Amino acid sequence: MAAWNLYRHRNSDGSSKDWAIRSNSDGSITTRWGKTASCLPGVSNRSGVRQFDIERQKQAKGYVFVAEVDIDGDGNVVFPSKSSVNTSQRPPEPDATPESVPTPPVEALYWTIDCHAKQSIRVELGIEVRRLIGVIQSVSDQQSEPEQDWDGWQQFIDATLNAETFELSGQIKSAHGVLPWLFLLALKAKGFKGIEIDIATETARDLSVDLKAEQDVLALFGTDLDSIRDTAEVLGLLKPRLNLAAAMSDTDDCWF
Repeated sequence: MAAWNLYRHRNSDGSSKDWAIRSNSDGSITTRWGKTASCLPGVSNRSGVRQFDIERQKQAKGYVFVAEVDIDGDGNVVFPSKSSVNTSQRPPEPDATPESVPTPPVEALYWTIDCHAKQSIRVELGIEVRRLIGVIQSVSDQQSEPEQDWDGWQQFIDATLNAETFELSGQIKSAHGVLPWLFLLALKAKGFKGIEIDIATETARDLSVDLKAEQDVLALFGTDLDSIRDTAEVLGLLKPRLNLAAAMSDTDDCWF
């Protein structure tokens, strides 16, 4: 019997993305995601959450149940039979509402990028990727060094080198430091047409570009908004604060 519940979200431009979930024998949950295709490259595992709750969250975001499917270790999706595909079908709800489980702290972030934009925008993307990486390199000396280098830097450089369409996915762990997450947020905030960037926690909660709303993610990296404010301002994620003292220091006193 198929072990995965497959969901689909249709975008206004006619494209769509899929998301699948299953419960494992050890009580953990595995999810996979990607654009609608025969393979879902994104994958994450998490514990301390219920499959029913996560599915309900995705449905609230517009995801529609497609079918029960098989997915192998490489992410290849196999439908048991054509009759299994029924977009009006819903997975059965439990007979009784189980006791609530406390929301676990964020332990890792999972990201995907699907670049299917036209060539001129792909060129702009490549330029922006290199600009942001340059900005981050210029401020990285002021940040505490991460325990582990993030492989996403090179992935983005290689993928945008020839300005071709591509798909990428990966993880950001606390050992990588906060800079990879800020980089992805800054890129996502640009809103390039035809380029979809999704960042989610291990509980499948999609992250916004509003840093003020992501205190739990900042906690993952052992930091807070004030500590990363200067970097966030340089990347365009926060508006610079107005320093009234500095602004008035050059202003002559006027008495009326």
